[in-house]
Amino acid sequence: MFTGIVTDIGEIVSLTPRTEGKLHRLRIACSYDQATIADGASIANNGVCLTVVQSGVADGKTWFEVDAAAETLALTTARHWRVGSKLNLERALKIGDELGGHIVSGHVDGIATIVSRENLPDMARFVFKTTRELARFIATKGSITLDGVSLTVNTVDDLTFSVLIIPHTLAVTTLSSWQAGSEVNIEVDLMARYAARLTEMK
Repeated sequence: MFTGIVTDIGEIVSLTPRTEGKLHRLRIACSYDQATIADGASIANNGVCLTVVQSGVADGKTWFEVDAAAETLALTTARHWRVGSKLNLERALKIGDELGGHIVSGHVDGIATIVSRENLPDMARFVFKTTRELARFIATKGSITLDGVSLTVNTVDDLTFSVLIIPHTLAVTTLSSWQAGSEVNIEVDLMARYAARLTEMK
């Protein structure tokens, strides 16, 4: 489990397609202490929970490797990742950690497309469009995870919704590079999903 509070920005330094392109082995450079990254650990990469298969240090920089399987490549923006791509990273929660965002599973539900970006003084407002299946779980003032970042929904209008990004978030995540037309990973709030399911069962 995660909170949607990004703790580092990683960079893909190598990408090796395997199994006829249905599996990608990614090596990601980061600022984490390599001694704290165990094989089998879960790390969210732009909101996608991936399992560490190996880690090490090269040129004074920590790296870890993960495998992105066919379903991940099909359902998330991982299919667009290339060498040099920057990723929002978050380590899995430990007992006693502060829950600063909201409960995030790291299981991406789909993709949202940026409709527009409005630059404000020190902030940015983004409007997104998603599918009807996911839009029903999105509510004004509710929580949402976009590229691994816990955010609050400002407005909702049918299949579109907006978020306002504060200066700190722009500074410590990859969100400052978002532009109209870009795709982002979306994970809806688990509580909204369960509430919808309970309603359907009545």
